[in-house]
Amino acid sequence: MRGVLFCVACLSVLVSSLVVAEERRKVVPLPVKDVDAATAAEMKSYSETLEHAGVNFDMVPIPGGKFQLGSPATEEGRNDDEGPQVEVEISPFWMGKTEITWDAYDVWGQEIDRLRRKYTGLTATDRDAAADAVTRPTPPYTDMSFSMGKGKFPAICMTQHAARVYCKWLSKKTGRYYRLPTEAEWEYACRAGTTTAYSFGDDPSVMGEYAWYGENSQKKYQRVGKKKPNPWGLYDMHGNVAEWVLDQYIPTAYGDRKGAAKNPLEVPKTVYPRIVRGGGWDHEPAQLRSAARMASAEEWSDQDPQVPRSIWYHTDALSVGFRVVRPLVEPSEDEKAAYWEKNDPLQLDPLDGEQPEAKPEE
Repeated sequence: MRGVLFCVACLSVLVSSLVVAEERRKVVPLPVKDVDAATAAEMKSYSETLEHAGVNFDMVPIPGGKFQLGSPATEEGRNDDEGPQVEVEISPFWMGKTEITWDAYDVWGQEIDRLRRKYTGLTATDRDAAADAVTRPTPPYTDMSFSMGKGKFPAICMTQHAARVYCKWLSKKTGRYYRLPTEAEWEYACRAGTTTAYSFGDDPSVMGEYAWYGENSQKKYQRVGKKKPNPWGLYDMHGNVAEWVLDQYIPTAYGDRKGAAKNPLEVPKTVYPRIVRGGGWDHEPAQLRSAARMASAEEWSDQDPQVPRSIWYHTDALSVGFRVVRPLVEPSEDEKAAYWEKNDPLQLDPLDGEQPEAKPEE
């Protein structure tokens, strides 16, 4: 009997795998102008659409190349974790022209697409069905914008886990693969070919032309895209909100690498600390430098009344958001699972099961 049950279970797994494969084969990406390219030379800016939500956001092509990750020892405001500098090679990708805004984030978090389909009688597409299967966050205990504004203002207060799951949902929703940038990709895009402390030079006295930060933000974030862009057309890479990247924070990461690296990533092994880049509306100029690194901490959730604390919200990270990237060459499903989407430990919503303890930092 046990053998029969085992065979039935195996058959069930096989059938499920075939169904998933068939569903994946059937899903056709949402048609968008200028979205496709076979080579880096063919890449163009495009506007991604969140179907059944009336929301769009712009993506900008970032050419591949090599650069020096980190800052020179002579840079003013430099921290030890920014060196030694190491040569890194980056493959081409598209990056969000701005940080993800509340109107784009709430399509997932507040289920706006589902609700619009429900009340207008629209039929769900194969993409909708795939996206609807992705976990959505539990309702927040308070307004996570903290009355600073929604709509075209940057979404904030999410954990890196929430940003990652948003990217998974976005990939299903559009039929195109999106993820957070790696730390190296983020700095490469921020620098945009420059070697100075900021993408606009070394002089922080002109910071107000390019960034919202402690001296001009009026103690809150501002609408995205209102300052000058960097040389590659990206807005708010300095200031407004700091941005999640995929990597675990390791102070000695650059020095640990032997020689040049291609598309490096420090795969997370613990919940804390992970990395945000770019500085926010409440930071000083030195924290907005292209090479500046900031590590996440449990204190980012001090106000969270849940026990255990939510895996979705950092209630005290009022200047932390994210932007998305889309690689020119989409990795295979195995590569995604083993590298780009690898993320330990497993995080479970307290409403769905017990939250596993974080592994000790290695």
